[in-house]
Amino acid sequence: MTVPRDELIAEVVVALTDTLRDDFDVADMLYTLTTACTELLDVDAAGMLLIDDEGRLVPVAATHDGSANLERLQVMIREGPCLDAVKVVKAVSCVDLEQDVGRWPDFVAQARAEGFRAAHAEPVALRGQVVGGLNLFRTRAGPMPAADERIAHFLATAAAIGILHRRAHRDVETVKDQLQQALTSRIVIEQAKGVLAERHEVELEAAFARLRRHARNTHQPLAVAAKAVLDGSLDPG
Repeated sequence: MTVPRDELIAEVVVALTDTLRDDFDVADMLYTLTTACTELLDVDAAGMLLIDDEGRLVPVAATHDGSANLERLQVMIREGPCLDAVKVVKAVSCVDLEQDVGRWPDFVAQARAEGFRAAHAEPVALRGQVVGGLNLFRTRAGPMPAADERIAHFLATAAAIGILHRRAHRDVETVKDQLQQALTSRIVIEQAKGVLAERHEVELEAAFARLRRHARNTHQPLAVAAKAVLDGSLDPG
């Protein structure tokens, strides 16, 4: 039975804001956000950057290698829709990257090389307090549906609520601690994806889908499932 999209959106919002549980993992939450965007919205790839304690953006989650590359590029060259969205604290859209070559020359060149034609970025923020940025990419030119843009905004806001709520109620968990946890978990998740991709001779995206499906079905954090893959105790089919 197909679950209606509004029910799926509600499930994702709950997952993004339920951050006070003992087994909470920030990387798992951010991968939930990026994966949900590609499943629920008319986009082909998504990525997430968090702001560190010195105000710098750091890539922490991505659905595809292409979006991960663009996250790193934006941070390195300090140009792109996500940086602009975080700076002005509002969504930034580009319906055709070819039209924005003058605005983001290096970013557009890399995005086209990765096969993307349009981009949309949302600040991950709550009442002006920005904790990161959400990148959404499309392989064809044209605007995202207006309803999808609103949903992207709601999901980004829900993620901000979850992150800020966690920090407010866990004094020992600073911005630096939270970011380090996300980066550590990301390394484990990416390594597990590579292991599964090689073992089953599938693309990285398909390997990630197997890993995430197992984590969901067993109600455990993504990083926990990834560690089990790396130590040889798990081989999700």
